[in-house]
Amino acid sequence: MLSHARLWGLFWIMLLLPLKDTAPAEALVRTADSFFRQDPDHASVTSGAELHEQSDRKEERGASSSLTLSQLMKKYPDTFRTRGPRMKQIALTFDDVPDPRFTPQVLDILKKEGVKATFFAVGDRARKHPDLVARIKRDGHAIGNHSYNHALFSKLSLEQFRDQIERTNRIIKSITGIFPRLIRPPYGEINEEQLRWARKNNYKVVNWNVDSLDWKGLCKDEVKQNILSAAGPGAIVLQHAGGGVGSDLTGTIKALPEVISELRRKGYRFVTLPEMLGVKESL
Repeated sequence: MLSHARLWGLFWIMLLLPLKDTAPAEALVRTADSFFRQDPDHASVTSGAELHEQSDRKEERGASSSLTLSQLMKKYPDTFRTRGPRMKQIALTFDDVPDPRFTPQVLDILKKEGVKATFFAVGDRARKHPDLVARIKRDGHAIGNHSYNHALFSKLSLEQFRDQIERTNRIIKSITGIFPRLIRPPYGEINEEQLRWARKNNYKVVNWNVDSLDWKGLCKDEVKQNILSAAGPGAIVLQHAGGGVGSDLTGTIKALPEVISELRRKGYRFVTLPEMLGVKESL
């Protein structure tokens, strides 16, 4: 028979055995956790995230060194304009011409209303439809440069940008005798290097401060509201008299007579951009 002391000894041994069994499991958990944190693959993911954050910070610093359009306007006020002097005058401007579908309709309305506007021509379209470019000039409107093929200037090198401008101007001059001074960047985008070139070569870059948003295919009332709600003294209004495949500018064409009538009722006079900005149309 076991003594009383031995019985107590066996009892404590049996009681402690489960605790010893749990120790390896706890150690395994601690080891796995430690391995996960020290695993080279996991470390590489962490370092990749850190590198990504560092890259983002570098991009932000790079972006901050590139001036925004607003900053460029302030830095180059004589070269880059979005509005005219605060006088009771409005400049209606029409981009993406010539387009046989829409340009003649806009010209017919302007002629009937006795309004002179400014048209920004795309070189490739001007080459294909010289008769419409000639009509714009014949009707007394001003003509500006809207690139050769509606390129996004901010993505072009200086040499490519210069080619877009000079190639288009040569086409327009061959049709009208005008070598346009005014440039309107497609999408309104331009960078500082390109602006410096424009200033050096006596060009004027002109965007807008009233956007009809007619390129969205808006109805007459929407186009009209977009213009009249924002137009004020010296406003430069953006509309389109040309578009891409499937474009519908019916809204801007129907709104135009009412826009002209309403702004006249408010005492505004319609002028071309060269007249508003006090510059010659041709270089």
